[in-house]
Amino acid sequence: MEFLDVGQNSWLVAASVVIALAAGFTGLTLSKDLSKQGVAQRKRSVAASAIALGGGIWSMHFVAMLGMQMPILFYYDAAVTLASALLAILIVGTALLLLHFRDRTPVTVSAAGALVGCGILAMHYLGMAGLQLCKPVYTPLGVAMSAVSAIGLCIGAFWVAYGKRTNRSILLGTLCFALAVCAVHFIATANTQFVAVQTLDEFGPVMSNETLALGVIVSSFVIFGGFLWMGVTFFAPPAPMTTDVSAPVTAPAAMAPAPAPIAAPRPLHIPCERHGVTHMIDPVQVAFVRAEGHYTKVYTSDAQHFCAWPITEAVKRLSDAGFIKTHRSYLVNPAQVKGFERTKDQGLCRFADGHLPAVPVSRSHLKAVRDTLGV
Repeated sequence: MEFLDVGQNSWLVAASVVIALAAGFTGLTLSKDLSKQGVAQRKRSVAASAIALGGGIWSMHFVAMLGMQMPILFYYDAAVTLASALLAILIVGTALLLLHFRDRTPVTVSAAGALVGCGILAMHYLGMAGLQLCKPVYTPLGVAMSAVSAIGLCIGAFWVAYGKRTNRSILLGTLCFALAVCAVHFIATANTQFVAVQTLDEFGPVMSNETLALGVIVSSFVIFGGFLWMGVTFFAPPAPMTTDVSAPVTAPAAMAPAPAPIAAPRPLHIPCERHGVTHMIDPVQVAFVRAEGHYTKVYTSDAQHFCAWPITEAVKRLSDAGFIKTHRSYLVNPAQVKGFERTKDQGLCRFADGHLPAVPVSRSHLKAVRDTLGV
């Protein structure tokens, strides 16, 4: 078996790295602050983020492949090449759904990172399977090193990017993501040999490097368009406060304008979503609120409702309405509590409606809850 000599175009290698960075930044920024959005908008943002990240994985791979120089002509199977892009987007989208529509625990974040790492690997090796008139020959060491680097770096990227969700963490997560994508490709190709084959084994139509370049240009154009769009909001400084320098510093009391009437405070309602419709629920009707990852579930006598508020926001807004915190994940309306049960150094709040589950009272909140309930 005679292996081919392989070279790399350094400019296209550098371009592939830039594309990975732009895709990582765009995808991670698109998924920021989704807790402030409605369910439908969150789904659209997750889909756009998956296209940016998955499309960036595909674009980085094939820009680097366009820079690969061999002494023979080789082509790509169009169907397999397209399938590799769709596979990357689908796997990344699944990982983002785990992060944004499930409880965001350490296990969930690690699983999402590992899933994206597997998506990078799957995209790379499926994309390589589309080569025509040229066959890649892999080594076990190369495959193992690619897998470890992809999964490890992607788990790190998601731990960093989904830690505090600050601009700094997104930038660091972008670096980790781009490093993961590039590491898989270059570690794998460095440990891959290529041999010439005489026959085509295409699944779909065959395309040349020139045709592939057109597709990569389009995908890269979309990624950089998203990068510029996200960059405008990410790097724009907050609007400065302005003052009217022409206004006098003081004015006689007789000339002072009459004070504007104080608007009556708006009644507090909890925005909840059910079946895609937002309902404003009176806190009086609420028995308790339970944390659900970065969101909350609001329990009334007749239903459970999804609320975009995190538990910290619910505590801040509902404390004035008389709600008390019984547990780090629960906020209770004392007016709805029918009974209290002590269990060792903890407790349970029970409600008049038998359909509602009992709410736990942790040891740290036990005294405050008993004082409020007078038990």
